[in-house]
Amino acid sequence: MEPEPRQDWVTPTYWDEACQHLASRDRVMSKLIPIFGQARPRSRRDAFTTLARSIISQQIAVRTAQSVWERFVALMGGESFRIPPESVLAQTSVALRTVGLSARKSEYLLDLARHFADGSVHESAWPNMSDAKIAEELVAIRGVGQWTADMLLIFHLMRPNVLPLDDAGLIKGISLNYFSGEPVSRAEVREVGEAWAPFRSVATWYLWRSLDPAPTAY
Repeated sequence: MEPEPRQDWVTPTYWDEACQHLASRDRVMSKLIPIFGQARPRSRRDAFTTLARSIISQQIAVRTAQSVWERFVALMGGESFRIPPESVLAQTSVALRTVGLSARKSEYLLDLARHFADGSVHESAWPNMSDAKIAEELVAIRGVGQWTADMLLIFHLMRPNVLPLDDAGLIKGISLNYFSGEPVSRAEVREVGEAWAPFRSVATWYLWRSLDPAPTAY
């Protein structure tokens, strides 16, 4: 697959400020942040594609998700930067399953595409909505839970203070970096995350990098 054009990606404007804030207040962040230098998360600024990528990634390993995504992109015509909802609606659930999607995820993607195609997703209003209100709108769509909404907030809207409590990578990263590998509870994840405010998205991203240095593009 051809690499996606770097010039079309957008990166967070607050990143340097966030790194300085976290490194000065958190011993783990002060060690992790320098390791990854100028690496940044990137937004393709296309909500439908970000959500479709997130649905495909639900509850499967990162590398498996990437493989399924690449086959999905090929089925859609090979352009991974922005996939029109109409391209998904042109497929059947059976066709979508040929790329490695489950029957349920195939139906989720078709339902998501219908929501975008008929204008029932109020994307233009999101800049003036809180994280919680955006998540509330999104989770009303089949297949979009809190984790998927959090991925859109972090990678599409680039909200700086999202803590995806349902993310396995965040939980594992906190366990390894803050608790010497011991299991951690949801309450402990929340407690650690509180210390990162107002840049919890940034700290989460660095914990993901501690597990896998290659960023996933949503």
